[in-house]
Amino acid sequence: MGSPTDIDLLRELEPVAETNVNRHLGLAAEWMPHEYVPWSLGRDFDTTPWEPGQSSLSEAAQMAFEVNLLTEDNLPSYHREIAVAFGRDGAWGTWVGRWTAEEGRHAMAMRDYLLVTRAVDPVTLERDRMLQMQRGYDSGGKTPLEAMAYVSFQELATRVSHRNTGRVTGEPIAEKLLTRVAADENLHMIFYRNLVAAALGLAPDRMVPVIRDEIVNFQMPGTGIRDFGRKARYIAQAGIYDLRIHHDDVVSPILRHWKLLELEGLSGEAAKARDEIGAFMAGLDALATRQEEKKAAAQARRAAREGREQQEQQTAAVPVG
Repeated sequence: MGSPTDIDLLRELEPVAETNVNRHLGLAAEWMPHEYVPWSLGRDFDTTPWEPGQSSLSEAAQMAFEVNLLTEDNLPSYHREIAVAFGRDGAWGTWVGRWTAEEGRHAMAMRDYLLVTRAVDPVTLERDRMLQMQRGYDSGGKTPLEAMAYVSFQELATRVSHRNTGRVTGEPIAEKLLTRVAADENLHMIFYRNLVAAALGLAPDRMVPVIRDEIVNFQMPGTGIRDFGRKARYIAQAGIYDLRIHHDDVVSPILRHWKLLELEGLSGEAAKARDEIGAFMAGLDALATRQEEKKAAAQARRAAREGREQQEQQTAAVPVG
């Protein structure tokens, strides 16, 4: 008899999915998007057109908030992906529907906040939304196990990005909203993380290479956003989401939870994949350190330049004679 297929494993995982759906439903708090938006700040755009100076957010916070929203906007594509991967029957179908409904609230509340507070250009935001949703999101036909592994990391990465964006805004209502969204994302991550842990127990030789591939080839679903590369670099420079955060706060905690690098008794291919994950993480750690060093050097140069300019201004202000 051959090795179990992904569909076989999905059927075996159905009771675990049911347990975790029920767990999620018991923990997920009901919240209302309209209660997280300062509606009293709203003004009509036809009588008071948007101008850049109206935003109270820093450029980094504004950019991260917008990228996070545009990522959430692709919900129809994400729903299609997980519905195809997991199906719409039983516990899996219950999860797909619940997850989709919860994610829908995120974009609603975030967009309302940004428009009411005039934190972003509404025309640019809408054009970018249209572009992003027309492009959609294509995972490349991930199998159910590949999808579970990917979203375990992606949901935690999204939680961290929302939470750090909220902190950087320096605005209490924005931070409250993004903290609420991040809490949802954390529960989503736990669902998938627990399912992968169960799959590792059932078929470790199958799952470890899958996890390796998803870690090594990981990309956030917002990669297709217009000018994403430049925005991602800016967000990294601001310390909202960079390589160090990805290594320390996203990938490492999940691997520790699974005790993946400690797994023994694996087949040759799976043992090789486990070792490759360890090597990749060491390389990612080294890259993160180099990124930190470059950032520190750039900050030092900037501080020195500003110091010289301040000294020159003070010298020029001293009266002669």
